[in-house]
Amino acid sequence: MSERPVVLVAGASRGLGLELVRQFADRGWTVIGTVRDVTRAHELIRLEGERPDRVSIKALDIAKPESVAALKAGLGGERLDVLYINAGIMGPTHHDPRRVTDAEFEELMLTNALAPIRLAEALLGNLRDEKSVVVFMTSQLGSILENDSGDYDLYRASKAALNSLTRSFVARLRSPRPTVLSLHPGWVKTDMGGAQAPLDAPTSVAGMIDIVERARGAGGHRFLDYQGKEIPW
Repeated sequence: MSERPVVLVAGASRGLGLELVRQFADRGWTVIGTVRDVTRAHELIRLEGERPDRVSIKALDIAKPESVAALKAGLGGERLDVLYINAGIMGPTHHDPRRVTDAEFEELMLTNALAPIRLAEALLGNLRDEKSVVVFMTSQLGSILENDSGDYDLYRASKAALNSLTRSFVARLRSPRPTVLSLHPGWVKTDMGGAQAPLDAPTSVAGMIDIVERARGAGGHRFLDYQGKEIPW
């Protein structure tokens, strides 16, 4: 077992997830990055090759319970200081409730809202102790109070559902409880955020990791952006 703190990043093949793996490793953490298809995670494979003592890759399709169970079995007795659940999708390009198909809506809600909670529940036993942190990558768009525009209706709904399920998840936790964070990365230049986004991934991720490192052992549940600003539910 590694003496370094251990973080599992779910959804690490590209974008923010890949940058999380890179920066956690730079800070001396042992990083387990999960991807749906290990053979296609070329950049993550390169990182693993450069830092085999710090980075490892495991397969996970967060939306499939059998894949979550296989990951749990593969981890064995590995203890996690941070569980960072980053996996998510944008959903249909139109985000129009009048046009979305049942299958599109089901995939969006399953991937963004239900599957992260199922993963957290499955891996609770792998958390090292009450100083551990569980992070759900959410969005400011999931704030019901701040929804004054109505844009991205379906994506907003999926993140609002995740926030609500996370609150219930925290309420069910038995003491001593880990710290739980719902983090908004900002509008970031990624495949999901688009080239017009004002924020680069390294800046967003550096801010979020700072928050995570400070939160170890703090307890509670907070909804924050990458700069540490509180976001209303």
